[in-house]
Amino acid sequence: MTNLTRIKLGTRGSPLAMIQAYEVRDRLQQANLGLDVEIIEIKVLGDQILDRPLSQVGGKGLFVKELDEAQIDGRIDIGVHSMKDLETTMPTGIIIGAVLPRADVRDAFISKKYDSLENMPAGAVIGTSSLRRQAIILNKRPDLKIVDFRGNVQTRLKKLEDGVADATLLAVAGLKRLGYESEITQALSPEFMLPAAAQGAIAITCRENDPDYAKILRSINHQPTVIQVTSERAFLAQLDGSCRTPIAALAKINDNGKKLTLTALVASKDGKKLIQHQSTGNPDDAVRIGKEMGRKLAQEMGDNFFG
Repeated sequence: MTNLTRIKLGTRGSPLAMIQAYEVRDRLQQANLGLDVEIIEIKVLGDQILDRPLSQVGGKGLFVKELDEAQIDGRIDIGVHSMKDLETTMPTGIIIGAVLPRADVRDAFISKKYDSLENMPAGAVIGTSSLRRQAIILNKRPDLKIVDFRGNVQTRLKKLEDGVADATLLAVAGLKRLGYESEITQALSPEFMLPAAAQGAIAITCRENDPDYAKILRSINHQPTVIQVTSERAFLAQLDGSCRTPIAALAKINDNGKKLTLTALVASKDGKKLIQHQSTGNPDDAVRIGKEMGRKLAQEMGDNFFG
């Protein structure tokens, strides 16, 4: 054990981010009796820019940069993130210290008008800020219209209530964590809507040169989830994937823990081009499987695939 008795935990201030921070706090205190965990809200740029798609203003880093800076300068000791928000290359001095057991990876279709995405009529409007969701929807339903939908879960549900769109898609994990499971009209299978890399996983970062914090985070680390998201992120890194590009990936470990299956997808923004492949191997080779998948898809894509 370490001599740490107190940890300053940093998080974004959105309702979902705070719930995730409480979960990390509770797990840390259950695994380390007597540990005091102070939750500190850090304002991030991504929560303040709501009038433009993330792909136009800097991408995933908008939800992470200020938390990283707060760790480096000592205002916080650890940072809690939705893992899909993390860039594949971590900033100098920051490492991923733990990943919690992965929650539901699926996307949820939410509509007050239609019972499923398949039953939406031609010309119906779906609100989403995700290029991945947009591309997959347009690949399957090119007759639907997509409008940009920014904001936290509550904001997007309010926009739906106000008729800004006929439907939207949100992560099932986030809705469940917020207690909004009843809002889900249809949970979309990963076979229909492949999730974002690391969707449903919560990551906790710490300073690389603070071994005590890394050690205490290991007490709540879930290694099967680490293996899955490591493979997905290795694939993503090989393609330089970000929220500016429609990319999806999901790795699964079979019941006996001896086989890892990675399914990965790239698509053009208009959904007209879509490539999907699957690869299997030993979980110990998670990084290699991800990288090889990335190289395979990159070769098939050729130049100017994303347009």
